[in-house]
Order: sequence, then structure tokens, then C-alpha cells
Amino acid sequence: MKVSYYPGCSLEGTARDYSDSIHEVCAFLGIELEEVPDWNCCGATAAHSINHRASIELAGRNLKLASSLPSRDLLVPCPLCFNRLKTAAKKLQNQGKEHYRVQIDGTVPQIWDLANFMATDAVLEKIVAKLKAPLEELRVVCYYGCMASRPPLLTDATDCENPQSMDRILQSLGVKVLAWPYKTDCCGASLALSRPDMVHQMVGKLYDMAQRVGARAVVVSCQMCQANLDLYQEKIEAVMGRSFSLPIIYFTELIGLACGLPGAKASMARHFVDPLPLLRELKLVA
Repeated sequence: MKVSYYPGCSLEGTARDYSDSIHEVCAFLGIELEEVPDWNCCGATAAHSINHRASIELAGRNLKLASSLPSRDLLVPCPLCFNRLKTAAKKLQNQGKEHYRVQIDGTVPQIWDLANFMATDAVLEKIVAKLKAPLEELRVVCYYGCMASRPPLLTDATDCENPQSMDRILQSLGVKVLAWPYKTDCCGASLALSRPDMVHQMVGKLYDMAQRVGARAVVVSCQMCQANLDLYQEKIEAVMGRSFSLPIIYFTELIGLACGLPGAKASMARHFVDPLPLLRELKLVA
């Protein structure tokens, strides 16, 4: 299976662990990733609040490049990038009186949030067929954040208030996925730079609820969410006067672990809250 792939900026830098995990898992499952040639930044959270036209054209250029590739499926691991590409696709295909310098002839590829793609029946069958060590002792909550599913008029999500993609994937790995009410709450995103106090409150609420429902870890599909929940956990514990010790794990890392891939442990060891002590306690890693 060959698909187009738009990595986005952070997977080339601060979220390299996520990128490595994605490439290892996809190669193992026989999913060939063809990177969009000469891709550029999608504009992320900043561009559309400063210059609407630029925000559409930045993302639109990537769509134009992707439309020249053979695959009609475009995988986007970053929910922020996914949201901006979906927004640009809607605008450029329904321009009305607006005019943008980027023009797309014909249709754009189907833009997939990575977790939604991996949760399709076809890919889940591949995962289940290659399982080596089900993760049956692990109790987690799935944290989706707010960008991959909302607003549904742009993302086309049918379960925007209660997304299920990571739930389905982890359940296929044998993980105990716990219900909780904050799976789509915002982590504060880039406010971590300008208003860390606000992010500490928002993320602290997530830790508290995850712990209250009995989770031992939080599983994510967004590198911004992973950063806010992982990087600042020690500071937030100090502010709240509590200990959480919650590893923040990418769902692809758990696929890799359950399938016995060698890079899974190395990727998780790069996190600030090390998941390996928990996984050793549960006898899921040596």
C-alpha cells in the first residue's frame, strides 16, 4: 500500500520521536509513505489569525503538490496540519467570490488524520495479524485534543465530541482503554510560550481526571499535546503540589511495542516522563 505523506515541521525537529515511530510502524505494516516533494509549513495555529489569505495559500500549495502524486490518500500525522489542510481544501474547492493565487486543478487527495487512517478496518487487520505481545495489563486514557475533529464542518468528523480512532487501535492491541470526559479538551497549544500559567491549569485538569479514572498513562496522536503534557509535568506537579507520574505516549509507539519493533523502546525513552519504568512494572518490556 502506497500513500502520500505530509510530515509537517515539528516532526522534522522537536517531535522526531513521533516521526521515527510512524516510519517504523508503517514500514512494518507494508504502508509505503511517499513524502510530498518540497512541502512547506502549513501555517499552523499562527497564520490564520494574522493573514487569512496566506493561511489558505500556504496549506493550498502543499495540496497542489500532493495532487500530483499517484496516491489519492494523503496521511497527515499532525492534527494542526490536518486541520489547516482540510480548511484549505474546502476553501479552494468552493472559492465562490474569493480568489486565491493557489489553484488546484481537479480534486485534492483524501486528507487523512493519521490515527483515523490507522483505525480503518484494512489497517487494523494488518496490525492484529502482526501482534506479538498484547498489552493487556496497560490501563490508559486516549487524549485527542481539539484539532483533529473540530470543527466538524471542516474536518468531516462524525464523532467530534467522542472520537474513537485511538480507542479502536489500542483495544486491538489488548490495552484497557478507560472512559473519561476530557478526551477532546484543549491542552493550551502554543499558549505554553505566552501564558504558561494558563496551560498549567488546563493540563493539570487533564492529569487529575486521568488519574481519577485509574489511568497509568495518556495516549496521544498530536505532538503539540504530547509536548504540553510531557514537557511541563514536573512544573505542573510543583504548582499543584501533587505527583502524577503519567507517561504521555504516542499511539504509534504502542503499536510498535505490541508488534515487537526494536525502535519502540528507544522512542519512548526520549520522553521527559519515561514510560519504561511503568512498562517494566507491567512486564511489557524487559
